[in-house]
Amino acid sequence: MACKCGGYYYTLNAKASFDRDLAKTRKFLLRNVSVIRMFTSGFFRGKWRSIAGKRRILSMDAREKSRSTILESSKDKRVPIFVMMPVDIFTLDASGCPRIRKLKALTVSLKALKLAGVHGIGVEVWWGIVERFSPFDYDWSLYEELFKLISDSGLKLHVALSFHSNIHSTHGKGGVSLPLWILEIGDVNKDIYYRDQQGFSNNDYLTLGVDHVPLLSGRTALQCYEDFMLSFVNKFESFIGTVIEEISIGLGPSGELRYPAHPFGDGRWKFPGIGEFQCYDKYMMEDLKMAACREGKPQWGDKGPQNAGCYNSLPSGVPFFEEGKESFLSDYGRFFLEWYSGRLICHADAILAKAAKILKKYQENEQTSVMLVAKIGGIYWWYQTLSHPAELTAGYYNTALRDGYDPVVSVLSRHGAALHIPCLEMMDSETPPTYLCSPEGLLKQMQSVSKKRIVNLIGRNTTERLDKTGLWKIRSNCYNPQAEVVRSFTYFRMNDSIFRVENWNNFVPFVRMMSTDL
Repeated sequence: MACKCGGYYYTLNAKASFDRDLAKTRKFLLRNVSVIRMFTSGFFRGKWRSIAGKRRILSMDAREKSRSTILESSKDKRVPIFVMMPVDIFTLDASGCPRIRKLKALTVSLKALKLAGVHGIGVEVWWGIVERFSPFDYDWSLYEELFKLISDSGLKLHVALSFHSNIHSTHGKGGVSLPLWILEIGDVNKDIYYRDQQGFSNNDYLTLGVDHVPLLSGRTALQCYEDFMLSFVNKFESFIGTVIEEISIGLGPSGELRYPAHPFGDGRWKFPGIGEFQCYDKYMMEDLKMAACREGKPQWGDKGPQNAGCYNSLPSGVPFFEEGKESFLSDYGRFFLEWYSGRLICHADAILAKAAKILKKYQENEQTSVMLVAKIGGIYWWYQTLSHPAELTAGYYNTALRDGYDPVVSVLSRHGAALHIPCLEMMDSETPPTYLCSPEGLLKQMQSVSKKRIVNLIGRNTTERLDKTGLWKIRSNCYNPQAEVVRSFTYFRMNDSIFRVENWNNFVPFVRMMSTDL
């Protein structure tokens, strides 16, 4: 007895083999998993067709030829699912060198995900691991081992080149800092990091103020990022376009294009605080002064807004975020916000230009095409106010009167990059009404501007959802009839809970639905 599925044949022996493999996982990771109805009632597709692997990085000329290229491809309704690696996948050994944790359990987990129909794995490639000890001393051995393990499991890769730290967001669970040699420079000069108005620095990511300043052992920050990307591409050239289908370029904290206005984990900020502007390192302040002089208002360059509250302020009663002569609507307010958001956009433009140039040669061969991706933050609280204060402090000049995401997406469009959008699992009805949240409104705006600018979408969840309601919301957002179908979805992230029987029973049907033509 056999069943033909996607050009591959599966017999009962194959099914029995799968059941044996699934049973083995109990010992290592899937402690509560029994034989799941989804598995025993049918057979798996043997080959999940690559979607991202066949997309070119579109140049400006290619985009302008016809919009039909992207619209036509949306007829393919399959959305491949990537699952992000655990946040604590790496640990330090006795010598202080990173290594992969629980390698045997990870191998079993990858096999289970592959059998469930997962297309690929998302892996953060940390600057703080690869170039850890000294400049230009790139050690790729850890990722060679990990990529081989994933590839041998029959899974594809979404690689996130990560120029940030996650020490504060992991609560001590295997966090990765910036390179040690960068931290040594920062010990002497804290202005290489973003600073708030009180002078506190954030060493999760280098300030964009040093993008063009050669403070890092003779290199600028942009040169460091470019050298890292070149080293990565040279090392894993044989994987690009075959195993590696998507490459996300880190542009800020958590890899997202934004300022660290809402520092999570160090006690300064708690939801739903509006956050604080992050422009007080000396390099950004020097730039602000020059911008103010060009505007003919040198007094505007002395400091950022002094009436914008603090991290945990609410918008009400904060003059800068209300209507008034000293608010975000004033001449000064518009000047500052245009400068603040503009510097962030220039930062993305510079890095993505380098990334697109490095990857361009792989587009000459259809078999080696890879999708370039840029990640944006999901700042959805206070979205229903006039000023959108939490977005403004994060660097998105988006208000009820101004579309702040259009200039961001325009940069991505120019470099042929896809937009990695958050919040696909979130519903307005599940957020506290007091805080005027609208993840659905934010998502709709991002989808609209991406469609306008002809930019591909990559989806992700912001909070862990493994219940049927949350997973169904993800699916409906991926197939929103008012927007382009997303090219892939990255689930954040692999952990013990995903394999619990009640969650696994929901997750597997979700993966299969997303990976099947409607």
